[in-house]
Amino acid sequence: LFSQSFEGATVSGFILSLIETAKRNGLDPEKYLNYLLQKLPNEEILDSETLEAYLPWQEKIQKNCK
Repeated sequence: LFSQSFEGATVSGFILSLIETAKRNGLDPEKYLNYLLQKLPNEEILDSETLEAYLPWQEKIQKNCK
């Protein structure tokens, strides 16, 4: 995977990390990414407690993203 900039490489690494973490937790990576992109923008505050609810091993995520 090639990137044109450092920022692009950083974002690519972040996305690939999300995909691999989803796979290792038995999720469909596409469903997981779609779920995150649909739900996270609607959160009022993105603190660590809120973000923890979206980790791939959480029960709600397991239920919605397999």
